[in-house]
Amino acid sequence: MKRLSISLFAPLLIGASALAEPVEDTIRYRQSAYSLAAWHLATIKSHGVQRPEAFDRDVVSAAANGLAALAGADLDALYAPGSEHGTGWQKTRLDPVYFQKPEEARTLSAALVRETRELARVAATADAAALKVQFGKTSATCKGCHDAFRLKDVDE
Repeated sequence: MKRLSISLFAPLLIGASALAEPVEDTIRYRQSAYSLAAWHLATIKSHGVQRPEAFDRDVVSAAANGLAALAGADLDALYAPGSEHGTGWQKTRLDPVYFQKPEEARTLSAALVRETRELARVAATADAAALKVQFGKTSATCKGCHDAFRLKDVDE
């Protein structure tokens, strides 16, 4: 039930965060969301991808569902103008080019939603080989956004 509650309310929490002031709050919310996404990915990797013989369907499926809910929670709202500069929990790594390429950003965001939903579907099947393939696709989608819109050299 806790997983269901978090999944249902994540879009509301993230949408509400976009209204936050100052910009540093938006940066903190964005950094927190992606830290949570990284944790879900690490959980899937350690409980299903790296050790298929010890595949834990409940853990992997819960993490994949959490990741899909997070990706579908309008993360785009956390990219407010001005949030390419400043500090949240640490200095932002958002490349200002993000705001110059809105179509590319939307395309990458849609791909993240699509791939994380597929990851959640595959995780529920407990097919370790299929999970490994979809995990790779999902990770590549994350990397695609990092490559396009994340500054490489930022002092933290």
